[in-house]
Amino acid sequence: MAVTQLVRRLTCRPTVRELRRYSKASAASTDRLRLFECLREQHLNRTSAAAAERPVSVRLADGRTLRGTAGVTTPLSVAQSARVKGALVSTVDGQLWGLGRPLEADCELQLLGFDTAEGRQAAWRTGACVLGQVLEATFGAKVFREGASELGLFCDHLLDHGALSLSDVEARCQQAAALRLPITSLELSADEVRQLFQSSDLRLQLIQDQMSDAAVTFYRCGDGVGVSSGPLLPHTGLLKVFRMLQLSSVTLSNQTAPSGLTRLSGVAFPGQKDAEVWEKEQEEARRRDHRRIGTDQELFFFNEVSPGSCFFLPKGAHIYNTLTDFIKSEYRRRGFSEVVTPTLYSTALWERSGHWEHYSDNMFTVTSEGSQTFALKPMNCPAHCLMFEQRVRSYKELPLRWADFGALHRNELSGALGGLTRVRRFCQDDAHIFCTPEQLEEEIVSCLDFVRSVYRVFGFSFHCLLSTRPTPCLGEAEQWDDAEQQLERGLQQFGERWELNPGDGAFYGPKIDIQIKDAIGRQHQCATIQLDFQLPIRFDLQFVGRDGQQRRPVMIHRAVLGSLERMIAILAENFGGRWPLWLSPAQICVIPVGGSSEAYGRQVVQRFHQAGFMVDLSDDQGATLNKKIRSAQLAQYNYIFVVGDQERDGGSVNVRSRGGQQLGRRPTEEVLAALTELRDSRSNQEEF
Repeated sequence: MAVTQLVRRLTCRPTVRELRRYSKASAASTDRLRLFECLREQHLNRTSAAAAERPVSVRLADGRTLRGTAGVTTPLSVAQSARVKGALVSTVDGQLWGLGRPLEADCELQLLGFDTAEGRQAAWRTGACVLGQVLEATFGAKVFREGASELGLFCDHLLDHGALSLSDVEARCQQAAALRLPITSLELSADEVRQLFQSSDLRLQLIQDQMSDAAVTFYRCGDGVGVSSGPLLPHTGLLKVFRMLQLSSVTLSNQTAPSGLTRLSGVAFPGQKDAEVWEKEQEEARRRDHRRIGTDQELFFFNEVSPGSCFFLPKGAHIYNTLTDFIKSEYRRRGFSEVVTPTLYSTALWERSGHWEHYSDNMFTVTSEGSQTFALKPMNCPAHCLMFEQRVRSYKELPLRWADFGALHRNELSGALGGLTRVRRFCQDDAHIFCTPEQLEEEIVSCLDFVRSVYRVFGFSFHCLLSTRPTPCLGEAEQWDDAEQQLERGLQQFGERWELNPGDGAFYGPKIDIQIKDAIGRQHQCATIQLDFQLPIRFDLQFVGRDGQQRRPVMIHRAVLGSLERMIAILAENFGGRWPLWLSPAQICVIPVGGSSEAYGRQVVQRFHQAGFMVDLSDDQGATLNKKIRSAQLAQYNYIFVVGDQERDGGSVNVRSRGGQQLGRRPTEEVLAALTELRDSRSNQEEF
């Protein structure tokens, strides 16, 4: 039966009992609610007819096994039977699963609370549903998009009159959630979505932007109907606390000017204790904010004359160059060769590589004489393909490992820019490996070992994600299968923790993404290892094989740090501005005691400067010794050398760490040798 006809069916109207569960629906949403309930009724009829109520075995993470019934038993009922408190969402055989969704077969069930990323996201997705319903029903706003990110929940809306009070919205959300409104979900086809939102072109456009598959999941919460990117809580009563954080203008992905929409951002929690933990996390994150550290330590700044492009001051440049030198030293050990490529290319190159068709909106272009258009490079791979094809290559040359530190430019939306984490001009520790298919597995293991050795220096723990074939994708199924199997064998040989991330590979090949965890438990993705079958085809890259025949190489895109700018932000926040000696832009502060020792202090500064240390002299004549020491500690100098007459006469320095530990008077040359060893070994310890 046609979707439009369903609206007219009297039998599909919500029952009186159903309507009592919700606030009174507005005239504009009545048809939408009726259609949603009609479609849900049809879905329930289909699934109930197909369901076979057979016994199932449910294995919990603690080893217990419970019995249930397929199509009836839900993770929520299992949690209640097993007396598991705080569950918000679950995984069934590793697949994310809503608590109210019936189990279908024997399975391993893991119940997840707010202390997990999955549980927090389910809470915030549901909080966004509540917020959307409150904005429409209570404040008369038109909601166009709602959802959640790793930072919280949000709702993009239009309010014709008046302004919102954040505290008002918080209170209303808590009142609405306390009604324990049931949340129902339904998977709809693209045609059904168009019928459901035919009265709102913009909402339909935003929904279609979110739809990656032929069908997408929608929910009903009160009188609100919207799209959900993942499982929701079974009812709103599981959320007890709401915090509204800010209002901001929204820029749509295909526009540069504000859209007129306003985004209301916030967070939601199952209880007050969860809210208090989050608030402490936020306070710690503010204390560690790389933008504050960058200003306090005079590392970098931004200016509107070049939005999204960082100005690194001398101390910031020291960190930047030290990281670059670190990776370059690893390159020399691991058989990489550095190349230098242009920054500006004719659009002919980007058309050949395929980037112009899919990525031109994100590229900065310039026009020269004769109206020829050029673009600043957003990535290095096409240039490396040009270099490969410059002459005939032999299998004996492979693998070729080329590294490039050229500046990259991407035309990010101004609203998306934020410190060093999202910029328009950046540099990657970018490298591409051209190898034979037979060499692929060995190269993957080598890349993973590279990642591990670098991240161990920073003290990061990490895990790997194997991202497999997306839909749609380019290339033959057999080629994808073989590549994914080689990546999996490489991960197994590597021996570190990894998990499958189905369907999240690039359209041109599968990949391994590496996620690190910083000092306060936040996850970041920096390193990536991506296979590419398509660029070698587009550039018709060939090498001569052992049999004298032309063969196609495999291309690996590989980065360890990723963007140097973003990595500096992550490291600044991970260390809280307390840089380890080898990376620190403020390694040593020499403090003379009395005017007669200043000349000796300058000699010490010169000696350590010649050895390559970042060293300064504290020569403020008006400050006391204690004040000078305290100032040096606040400036995060790793070591403070106090020098007076005794140190001058004995050729020594009196050493303190920035943490206040007194390491005592030691010969200058002994301290120089010890600190040189700490620096060159990239040790993170402070004692020597």
